[in-house]
Amino acid sequence: MHVAVILPRWVGDAVMATPLLRAVRAHVGTAGRVTGVMRPVVADLLAGTGWIDDHVFYDRHGRNPAHDFRSAARNLRRDRADVALVLPNSLSSAALAWCGGARRRVGHAGHRRRWLLTDVVTTDRGAAIVPPPQAFLEVGEAAGMPRGTLDVELAIDAAQQAQADQVLASLFPGRNGPLIVLNDNSSNGTARAWGVEKHAALAARLADRVPGVRVLVHCGPADRDQARAIVAGAGATAVQSLAEVPDLPLSLSKGVYARADASVSSDSGPRHIAAGFRVPTVALVGPTDLRLGRSDPERCVEIRRELPCSPCDRRECPLHHHDCMRTIGVDEVADAVMTLLERRRGPA
Repeated sequence: MHVAVILPRWVGDAVMATPLLRAVRAHVGTAGRVTGVMRPVVADLLAGTGWIDDHVFYDRHGRNPAHDFRSAARNLRRDRADVALVLPNSLSSAALAWCGGARRRVGHAGHRRRWLLTDVVTTDRGAAIVPPPQAFLEVGEAAGMPRGTLDVELAIDAAQQAQADQVLASLFPGRNGPLIVLNDNSSNGTARAWGVEKHAALAARLADRVPGVRVLVHCGPADRDQARAIVAGAGATAVQSLAEVPDLPLSLSKGVYARADASVSSDSGPRHIAAGFRVPTVALVGPTDLRLGRSDPERCVEIRRELPCSPCDRRECPLHHHDCMRTIGVDEVADAVMTLLERRRGPA
């Protein structure tokens, strides 16, 4: 049996698809094949899990013609899948499964794409929102695959972990206390950001309260200046960032989070990477719907404000006050981190 899984383009959503991928792999066994249809960054994210045999790169918003719709459809037609599981709830993803020639095409209803699907997962309009990972598992279930657990999961190989450990050792020479990773980056606009000033104050507070702590400011290639500003504002040797690391592959982020004792993150991809390695996390949730990002509710503390304008799910604050994030206090977040650390250590 050959199953193609058209995966979400966002890192966080791709992490929340891992329970489905695990269930698909268990269902088809070693005799079957699983092809992942995804952006290259998602392939890096899922590397090491062992659930995907082949990949077809697809990024309709990218600039590489080898990853556009036509190329992806052509590659899928060369080795037609028995079943295509369409996870993104978009017209284009269902069209890709149809153009790719999959014999069965399974996905949720919506966006006028029913005619492109052979099996439609319908949701009662009066029912509550079904968030991922549950919504993704429903797609597999509609294709006849048993539903597995909801636990998200990521993996990293020994060589990549060793590289991450080397970076941590160079940033924190002589320190081996708890590692706390801070992230304020989001590729989906500034509305989710908590800000340099508050992150710097939080980092300084944690450096003062946790003996031997290592506070690492996570960043991507485009966020180096912000990370440097947080470190400068904290003014403590226990606070460092990835800003001066020449190469910032996703495997480094995975290796860092795999070693973390706790993390603080905006509602963005790194929050879910932390969940994939079962890292206790304080999630700062502003304009997004809480129900759509709960990848690890058991180990995650969500902090948000109940405001008439939230959740708006906008890239930029339409009212220009940013209150859903601005009013979250430093002490509140620091106390939540301390509680997570104490739980992780367990009773003395």
